Parts: sequence; C-alpha cells; structure tokens
Amino acid sequence: MDQPESQPLISDRFLINGTLTSVDFCDDGKIRWSDGHTDRCLAVEKEVLGFASEGSRIRIRAIVENGGGLCCVGSRGKLVRKDFVFEIASADSHRLWCRKLREYIDSLGRPKRLFVFVNPFGGKKSASKIFLDVVSPLFKDADIQLTIQETKHQLHAKAVTQTLDLSKYDGLVCVSGDGILVEVVNGLLERDDWDSAIKMPIGVVPAGTGNGMAKSLLDSVGDPCSPINAVLAIIRGHKCSLDVATILQGETKFFSVLMLAWGLVADIDIESEKYRWMGSARLDFYALQRISHLRKYNGCISFVPAPGFEAFGEPSTYKGESTSGLNTFNPSQEEPIKVQQHGYQGPNIELEKLQWRTIDGPFVSIWLHNVPWGGEDTMAAPDAKFSDGYLDLIIIRDCPKLPLLALMSELNKGNHIKSPYVMYFKVKAFVLEPGHRTEDPTKGGIIDSDGEVLARGNGTYKCDQKALMAYDNLQIAVDQGLATVFSPI
Repeated sequence: MDQPESQPLISDRFLINGTLTSVDFCDDGKIRWSDGHTDRCLAVEKEVLGFASEGSRIRIRAIVENGGGLCCVGSRGKLVRKDFVFEIASADSHRLWCRKLREYIDSLGRPKRLFVFVNPFGGKKSASKIFLDVVSPLFKDADIQLTIQETKHQLHAKAVTQTLDLSKYDGLVCVSGDGILVEVVNGLLERDDWDSAIKMPIGVVPAGTGNGMAKSLLDSVGDPCSPINAVLAIIRGHKCSLDVATILQGETKFFSVLMLAWGLVADIDIESEKYRWMGSARLDFYALQRISHLRKYNGCISFVPAPGFEAFGEPSTYKGESTSGLNTFNPSQEEPIKVQQHGYQGPNIELEKLQWRTIDGPFVSIWLHNVPWGGEDTMAAPDAKFSDGYLDLIIIRDCPKLPLLALMSELNKGNHIKSPYVMYFKVKAFVLEPGHRTEDPTKGGIIDSDGEVLARGNGTYKCDQKALMAYDNLQIAVDQGLATVFSPI
C-alpha cells in the first residue's frame, strides 16, 4: 500500500540567498524548498542539530551529506556542517516557524543535559582534541548543556559515576576508548539505586585504542566509526538496550559489556603493551610472535548453550560453586574484594537448574563477546546482538600455525568463524576453569575482560601486579538488556 504524501504543516515565503522562495515544513518532519534549480529538503530528525532566531532570520544548524542538504533523496557521503538561513518579513510568521520547529525537535526526545567524561590518556591521547574540535561544537549547535569531567586516573570515571546526581542529566557520554564505558557501567551497578541508575543512557565517542562498542553501534547501520557519527547518534537521542555480563569469583564481581578472553587473544591484547611505542601495529607484530611460538592451555569450560546450539560439548553439571576457590597460581594476588549487599548482585538466574555442557582443553583461545566488534579492525563475533541475552563464544582448541595465521588475518571481516578449527556458538552462562600452559606447567595465563586484566597466572606478563581476581575458576551470566546506550537507530 502506497504511503500517503506528506502534507505541509506551515508554508511561507522566505528570502534565501537573495531569492524569494516558498518553504514548507511538512508533517513528515522535513523542510522543503527550491533554490531555483534543485528541490532541496532537510530532515529535521536526521540532519538538523538546532536553530537560532536572529532578528528576521532563522538560522538552521545542520549536518548534511555531501554539503547538499539532500537527505530526502537518499544521498550518502561525507558529513558536512552547514547553516541554512531563512529570512521572513512577518514577525508573526517568524514566531510561528520558531515555535513549530521547537515543538518538533522537542518531540524527538533528544537529550538536553549531558555529563561528559573525557579520557586524555587513552589511545593516542587524542580525546581532548576530539572533544574540542568535534564533540563540543556539535553539542553546542544542538543546544545541549554539558558538564565535563576529565579523568585523572584509572577508575576515576567509576568513582564519579557512583556518587553522581543523575537527576541532573539525560545521559552520560564517554569520549574515550572502551575503558571509560566499562568503568561507568560498573559505577552505575555498584550504586544503591542501581536499578534506576543503569537505565541512564550512555553514549560512546571513539577516542581510544579499543573502540569496539562505538564501532559495533555505528556499523550496525553502516556508518563509519568516527567521532562525528557517534556524536550525531547521541544528539538524535535514539537508544537501545545492552546486555551486561556479570563475572563472579567468590564475592568479587566485575560487570562486562564487551568481551572476555583467555589464551591467544588475551596474551596478544595484554602482552603487546610492551610494544606500545609501535602504536596499533603492536597487535599485528605481537600476534605473529605468539603464533610462531604458540601456547596451549590446559583447562575446561562449561556453558549453557542458547537454543539451537545444544550439540556443542558434552552433558555436564553446574560447577559454579567452585568459583570461590583459592588462588593456586599467583600468591601475590590481591585479596578478594568483599562486595556488601548493596548494588546489583547479578542476574536472577537459577544456574544449577539449567542444562550445562562442557568442553575440555587444551585450548589455544577462548573468547566471549557481547557485541560484534572487539576493535575498529576486529569483527570478533559477527552474529552478536546488543540485547539477545547471550554471549557469543569463539573457541580454538587446536590449530596448525599456518591455518591459524590465515584465520587471524580474517578477523577484520569476521570470516575466521568459517574456519574448521573454530567453534562458534551462543551461550547464556559460562564457567571457566583455567589451567597451566601445556608446555610449561609452572606458568599460567591471562584472563582479560573489556581490555583490562582480570587475572594473571604465575609466570605471566607483569604477574607481580595485583589484579581483581585470582587465576582460578570464574563464572559468567548474562542479564538481557540491562543497560541502555545511545545508538544510531
């Protein structure tokens, strides 16, 4: 059935670039006019940031593709900031247009007050410049009030979030890599009012080394992972739910929104920090080293498969009670943090009543993902959804070096999951029992979650440093759609 044609809400004649032109503001939210040669239009929801009344003029601040303001005919190209100035002689008509524009923009549910974290230390240390050059000007054009907090040290954003008066804001924004996002989520969930706090929308502007969440959100609509696209998604105010995984060991909790890795991927991610001077090339460089001197790890995983994936593994029972075990690998490990009975306690799931399955090692790599992209060039889990209530599990048990190198080179396209050496399926809950390296029983591995070290075994990189958890059994369960993020759709 054909869609009805849009109808003008108001029409008037404006002076545009010295020419008197008829302009319509239509019920589909588009402003339409002709410049004498071409029919033009601006989609208020997608392209208009805000507007200002300047005497007899109305200045519309917009982001358009190819600089043309031709969104209505479906053009796609580079985004350009552009003003459109409409001048009208009648004061009554001027007031009516301003009122209709304001009513329409307000009806879109856009944020008006945002608390912004800027991490000046992450990645190439470019977040402050990105904020000043891109983020701040666009929010100003959209008439959004900002409260800005530069992070001073690790866990600063978490501490601020735990005590922030959220009633003053319509959202929280992280101008950083993924690390500040993770701190904010953990801060919200450790509040006494966590159940209302976690509903606060979170926006992510890519400005770090790992921009997996921003890439995942923007790629879902085919947009490039750029600060300008991320800011526009926040301004437009669209939101989506996001699964949160609770990683539990005894009474110690960590809330994850991105990934958990053990084995090859964790080793590359964390140990390559010694080559940080190489920039992003350090990951590829160190991946070659790790593949040429490949490690395998003893251990076992247990999981509750999503419907349709019950064929993976062998039937098992719930092993979660063992997660409070003592650290047998790293005696320098910090004592488990005692979490008092306030804040979020994890998903309300009776894990022992679920149908568990198990796979024994040794393993080359275990990788759990909540979103498709682990970084701007790593599509780790192409089938991952933001709010399906499952984690995507990628397993490599054994793989010759050349095929392993080949499948790792396919990570940017997500084609690694097609390799016969890769098992890829979805799980609702997961238990990891990490073990020693097969070639050296005196050494353990690294457990990495959301880019941070969760646990270090004996003999690992910087194993003398404290970590949140022991290198021992831990369990993960997913709470579907617990958090909320600003999204392009």
